[in-house]
Amino acid sequence: MTDDSPVPTAALPAPAEPAEPAARARPRSLLPDLAPWRASADFRRLWLAGLITNFGSFLTFVALPVQMKVLTGSAVAVGAIGAVELLPLIVFGLYGGALADALDKRKLILYTEAGQGLLCCGLLFNALLPHPAVWPLYVVAALSSALGAIQRPALDSLTPRIVAHEHLPAAASLNSLRWTVGGVAGPALAGVVVAYAGLGWAYAVDLVTFVVSVVLIAGLAASPAAHEAAKPSLRSIAEGARYAWSRKELLGTYAIDLAAMFFAMPLALLPFLADELDAEWSLGLMYAAIPAGSMLVTLTSGWTSRIHRHGRMVVLAAACWGLAMVAAGAMDNVWLVLLFLVLGGCFDMVSGIFRGAMWDQTIPDELRGRLAGIELLSYSVGPQLGQVRVGGMAAWTGVRASIWAGGVMCVGAVGVLALCLPGLMTYDVRTNEHAVRMRSARGQGLISHPHHP
Repeated sequence: MTDDSPVPTAALPAPAEPAEPAARARPRSLLPDLAPWRASADFRRLWLAGLITNFGSFLTFVALPVQMKVLTGSAVAVGAIGAVELLPLIVFGLYGGALADALDKRKLILYTEAGQGLLCCGLLFNALLPHPAVWPLYVVAALSSALGAIQRPALDSLTPRIVAHEHLPAAASLNSLRWTVGGVAGPALAGVVVAYAGLGWAYAVDLVTFVVSVVLIAGLAASPAAHEAAKPSLRSIAEGARYAWSRKELLGTYAIDLAAMFFAMPLALLPFLADELDAEWSLGLMYAAIPAGSMLVTLTSGWTSRIHRHGRMVVLAAACWGLAMVAAGAMDNVWLVLLFLVLGGCFDMVSGIFRGAMWDQTIPDELRGRLAGIELLSYSVGPQLGQVRVGGMAAWTGVRASIWAGGVMCVGAVGVLALCLPGLMTYDVRTNEHAVRMRSARGQGLISHPHHP
């Protein structure tokens, strides 16, 4: 335990340490802050479980649309995967947030992770059939979306319980790093596995990662609901929605991310873009490019702790993400396309880090699950709708035009939202009333892990 008691007035100050050379301090200030990893055993276990399962999930993330493309040859059919995932995401995202506030978060995470593993078994069985069917792909996509929507609010709302308040931005960066490592390695490996070993192997590896993840999650400490937690109901969901509506700077983060993902997320078209550029070999690299850019940011994220105006960074990064997609869609050289996809991933991660910091540092503990459900919709519904948008528009305008036009619309939408939501642009974590209140509550020990008084 850290002793937070005042230093006695008679205590003598320790001799000052010699100043660290600037050349050595500067690189260190860019590296990720590992304080949450060192301080919390539960955070380490959860981080490792997420790293392993994300790696496998990205294999399926690539294999599923590739299998749909092989079976149907249709960009609309591939884009429709996002459509069937949308309704479960909306319904269970909101209800999952209420469940996360009312139930033990560890159990909720454990059961949904096991359910995802069973769905992966279904994909593997279908892939091994002599003539795989199309409909199981849509069914599994919908059910997986529902389980993910239930699980994610519990995951997001658990982190502030197991990580100190001052370490939350660092935890957000480390969680993002975990995602990007899987996002780079998974798709890159999936391209090789699908091409040379077959779709079944991609699903099989994913299944193994779920087994390992379940074992790690089972070792987490219990995280029961707060005593004053509301039971899951439409009324409790509405309470969370009213709170979100009262926080215009939070609404701004939701709206900005929703617009950026809806207009400019190109993933559904990557198999067709690789074909059009006569570079089928590059498909795995295309899927890995955006996570690779995100990983570059997380590996050099030490600077983020020195930024206080988080809202402005969210807006700027989202606009730059749109510009990167404009360039990616306009290029006819596959290496330039990959470069701009990487840049897009950089800007997307900058936006994500500061959105996460705003959420974690200002939302009351008793509302975290329900607000995490709303957050889930903001950063997940956008990509799902974006798949439908980009696939449908490609059938009308062509693959590359659909990508660059989406980037243009993203930039325009972000600019309009920034003008309409001044609270987002003026947000400062040092002075925001909600951030100050939460910082004070954590300092007084009013918010802590359930096992720590």
